[in-house]
Amino acid sequence: MSQRPVIVVASDSFKGSLTSKEVNDCIAAAILQLKPECVVKAVEIADGGEGTSGVLTRALGGDSVSAVASDPLGREITAHYGVAGNVAIIDLAAASGLTLVGPEERNPLLTSTFGLGQLIHDALARGCRDFLIGIGGSATNDGGIGMLSALGYRFIDKDGNRVEGRGVDLCRINSVDDSHRLTELNDARITVACDVANPLIGPNGASVIFGPQKGANKAMVLALDNGLRRLAKVTADFIGKDFSTAPGAGAAGGVGFALMAYLGAELKPGVDMVLDAVGFDDLIEGASLVITGEGCLDGQTTMGKAPYGVLQRAKHHNVPVVAIGGRVETAAIPELFNAGFAAVYSTTSSATFNPSTDLLPAIARANLTRTISAILATDNLLNRNEI
Repeated sequence: MSQRPVIVVASDSFKGSLTSKEVNDCIAAAILQLKPECVVKAVEIADGGEGTSGVLTRALGGDSVSAVASDPLGREITAHYGVAGNVAIIDLAAASGLTLVGPEERNPLLTSTFGLGQLIHDALARGCRDFLIGIGGSATNDGGIGMLSALGYRFIDKDGNRVEGRGVDLCRINSVDDSHRLTELNDARITVACDVANPLIGPNGASVIFGPQKGANKAMVLALDNGLRRLAKVTADFIGKDFSTAPGAGAAGGVGFALMAYLGAELKPGVDMVLDAVGFDDLIEGASLVITGEGCLDGQTTMGKAPYGVLQRAKHHNVPVVAIGGRVETAAIPELFNAGFAAVYSTTSSATFNPSTDLLPAIARANLTRTISAILATDNLLNRNEI
């Protein structure tokens, strides 16, 4: 008697094209059409960036709620986050994300995480005390002072005036006043999904590494890095400990630093937080193959992105993993194989890739279906549990 081969599908979203669920549903349908004898287990995943809240909320059986908040430039928006019991599941990107700011508006000297703080405030008012926060995709480089300002902290300049919570305001900070800090924070437990290990300042810090993608030119990068140095010194004097070199302090323009230093948060790899929540280790027990992926497989993939997290879990169960990217950076292919992926596929050709067409959902689905046909033609990837 033959045992039906089990294929686990766990891909992140193809950003700008398909959500994680849409990618996984497409792959699952293609597998079952070509190999109806297979058992397919599809699960949404994320790595701490945009979409993490939705994945975790569904995994935990929670509901989506809405709140009025400020976008990165202070404009009023309605943002959504998840609530499961007393757990709030929040994406920074919902209120402070780069996608909320047009390309011509991007200036991390002027953007703020105040909206993220408003969402945390709203969740506290609803009775939430446990927080899961994904901090990927920020438009900000304010060291988290905007978020903290929304939670009652006051950052004071040398003249005794309260400064606004923007990147440009960092250099003016002279002291911190926590006398108006929300008392509900005393019982809050915060776990942060973070997929980078950068420190707050310096050549590998928030401003230098991530500032340019948020609109910072060289002069802005220097000003922002100097501002974060000021924040780090004032904070160390205030709390008696320096968090500026902690891994992840530079995440989301310094939000990682603020969450650790002021709110006692624990930073965890985002993909591990999600994989634990969805019970991934139990899901792949006895599987023949795992298919994972993301919009672009590149040099960052093995630095804690979702496909790499899936690979690490699958290795413990001796299950081969195939990675699919909407695009695959050629220079990264040897690194991906060295990491342990059994095969790497791109759904598009780098020579003919056209974002105006290839990112369209219908085209992306067609390309995924074609790629699955190529994968399943490799019979040795499916013989693990066949008798």
